Amino acid sequence: MRTIQFREAICEAMSEEMRRDESIYLMGEEVAEYNGAYKASKGMLDEFGAKRVIDTPIAELGFAGIAVGSTMTGNRPIVEYMTFNFSLVGIDQIINNAAKIRQMSGGQFKCPIVFRGPTASAGQLGATHSQAFESWFANTPGLKVIVPSNVYDAKGLLKAAIRDDDPVIFMESEQMYGDKGEVPDGEYVLPIGVADVKREGKDVTIVSFGKIIKEAYKAADEVAKDGVSCEIIDLRTVRPLDINTVLDSVKKTNRLIILEEAWPFGNVSTEITYQVQAQAFDYLDAPIVKINTADTPAPYSPELLAEWLPNSNDVVKAIKKVMYK
Repeated sequence: MRTIQFREAICEAMSEEMRRDESIYLMGEEVAEYNGAYKASKGMLDEFGAKRVIDTPIAELGFAGIAVGSTMTGNRPIVEYMTFNFSLVGIDQIINNAAKIRQMSGGQFKCPIVFRGPTASAGQLGATHSQAFESWFANTPGLKVIVPSNVYDAKGLLKAAIRDDDPVIFMESEQMYGDKGEVPDGEYVLPIGVADVKREGKDVTIVSFGKIIKEAYKAADEVAKDGVSCEIIDLRTVRPLDINTVLDSVKKTNRLIILEEAWPFGNVSTEITYQVQAQAFDYLDAPIVKINTADTPAPYSPELLAEWLPNSNDVVKAIKKVMYK
């Protein structure tokens, strides 16, 4: 095992796959000459050249369309958005083209493409640069949505995404690019659609994904001082959703908290809540609690932003609520 940064895990995954398959290329704003806005493609231009690591104009609609079209001629593009907030400019290409090519062509064309970049808040970046779109894309049949929370998962899942023959939305975090973690020395690929039990426990299940899961770990450490044992599940993939791992845990702990950095209306935690009450209602000893951001655009003020975002104190309160303490 060796320790690398999150940005290095992303770079290694892309580079290893590009060495393996010449039909793979990377395109996006500042991915080449600048080594990536977050240095997640550092050194790739030097290794693969300008035909396979391509700097684009600030025109997400254009380069997303070029990438989608290139899949129909045998290519496997990776499209980097400087932030998924900018994907809204090219969302027509993602929703109406990439997600539907296989069905609307009667299976004549597949669309092996990865759209990747940071999601959700990253500090004081304002309302239009702090949005979480996981549930938006997960609501679209034909798309797979991956949101890793650590270095090991990021590398293994990105390699799987690049190899997948369907379009994959791969969502990272600006605040995690400097995170460090261990990866194996050799190659490894993780399966898409399989959640991971990060901590085993017996009293309450906490489900989360992405960078906000760190608040669940803090809360679990805090309540452990009072003898409360939390089981923490990292979804890793929100579409397809591994609901069976969640159900198995709830049947053991009888309590469920879902922590998600997203607006509270119609999100991933809403779907999980529905699935659990439909399939494991008799196992629940307390109502399900979901923890989300405030139902407003993200504020710029650091004090207001801290109130807007879920935190470990919110999780501790939820744990005490479902434990009736």
